[in-house]
Amino acid sequence: MADKKPKADKKPQQVYTLLVEVGRKNGDGLPAKSTGAALMCYASGVDEAEAVRETVAILKQADMAPLDVTGYGTREEREAQGHEIDDEEAALMDRARAENAVIVAQVTPFND
Repeated sequence: MADKKPKADKKPQQVYTLLVEVGRKNGDGLPAKSTGAALMCYASGVDEAEAVRETVAILKQADMAPLDVTGYGTREEREAQGHEIDDEEAALMDRARAENAVIVAQVTPFND
């Protein structure tokens, strides 16, 4: 008789706020004179590590060159730290959760 592992309860998807710094790569779509960019992203995942992995993978598929990712936590964690989340930001977070997606909300090119 084979040992059957009990099914683990599936963790709910959370939405994490991530700031991703990207370098230059051919076809990245960034302005010609920029040296890279900062991307504000909302990414769903069962934990922050999964959200980071998914975000990096999506950006690589989009011909971007992720260099560094800073996590700011879930909406609840950010609100507990005193961050104000406006309606537009909340709507993007809700969309990321509903679509199990990575939403790039803002791109800020770096210029030297």
